[in-house]
Amino acid sequence: MDSAELDALLTREGLALLDALGDVDSADDVARTVSRLRAAGHSPELVSAVVGQARLRQRATAKFGEFADRMLFTRAGLEQATRMSVSVHHARRIRQAGIERVADLGCGIGGDSLAFAALGMGVLAVDADPVTAALAAYNLAPFRAEGAEGAGVEVRAARAEEVPLDEVGAVWLDPARRTARHGETARVAAADYSPPLDWVFDLAGRVPAGVKLGPGHDRDALPEHAETQWISVDGSTVELVVWTGALAREGVRRSALVLRGDDAHELTAAADTADEPVRALGAFLHEPEGAVIRARLIGDVARALDAGPVAQGIAYLTGDAAATSPFVSSFRVRETLPADPKPLAKALRARGIGTLEIKKRGVDVDPATLRKRLSLKGDESATLILTRIDGRRTAILADRVPRA
Repeated sequence: MDSAELDALLTREGLALLDALGDVDSADDVARTVSRLRAAGHSPELVSAVVGQARLRQRATAKFGEFADRMLFTRAGLEQATRMSVSVHHARRIRQAGIERVADLGCGIGGDSLAFAALGMGVLAVDADPVTAALAAYNLAPFRAEGAEGAGVEVRAARAEEVPLDEVGAVWLDPARRTARHGETARVAAADYSPPLDWVFDLAGRVPAGVKLGPGHDRDALPEHAETQWISVDGSTVELVVWTGALAREGVRRSALVLRGDDAHELTAAADTADEPVRALGAFLHEPEGAVIRARLIGDVARALDAGPVAQGIAYLTGDAAATSPFVSSFRVRETLPADPKPLAKALRARGIGTLEIKKRGVDVDPATLRKRLSLKGDESATLILTRIDGRRTAILADRVPRA
């Protein structure tokens, strides 16, 4: 979205047209809608902005739920925004630390600021891009209105490094990790984040802070005395947050937060935990959540399940106890099968398996390509787990254990 499209959209006509448009589900819908709106006399800038926003609102439902229908987005802003379910957890931590006003530096479209304001905190939301800042101001408008709950929300178009922070009790920092465009973007190296990480971590050492980073960020480059929290949502590892000052919990340096639906579970530790010894394949196999793996808390999960890794350096756990936990996906082992595609396909056909979930760790296999080679047929279903045990490629046929 450029400034001309934004100016066209942020009018009574533009917003009314957007709200009346409804879903635009396919490329054919887009073409028909554009033709209809242009024939009705609307400008190219307005048509482009309205149709683009309708598409983005549909995509945004996965992150923002019902809030998406009253928000505005850029493609890059939506892509980089924190999911609302995660933002709420961040906001609760900051509020419970007694923080009354927080600066959201690199606020993007304002997703985190929405959660902060909803919990009654004053918010200074800052973004270097004027278009993005304008969208954040629109999205935060309900909390900027006079007398609104959470009043005291201010939005500025400015560089984070230039904003006075005298009146805030904490900062939330989301350094830009992609190129500065509103559409398609590309990842940049950590040395090119904006604001720079050296500045971010220096500020976080002086002011209570939460710093949002990618979950694969180099652990050796993280502040030594901060709390580092990895977060998984519905099976996907979505982010790493570095907490400092009053926002870091005493005695906690590693944490894994697992969100699934409305449920939240967390593991915490003072440091990386020791792994359990390798075990022979047992009756059950467990796959830890990505947040647990990233936080290096697999050992604690293994001990809780009376399990151990199937091999050194492989994040699958095995044991004979009929136990599971919120921190793993568990599978009941049926048998091991030949790992080579041709005999494996024959074995699966003999068992009538036509629906197969394929998982892998420690082996160079493309599941989509393997699936084609297997030529599956039958009414049965199962999970195939490919890994290395005792240095050899191993195929394990298993069934998922339902979550409690």
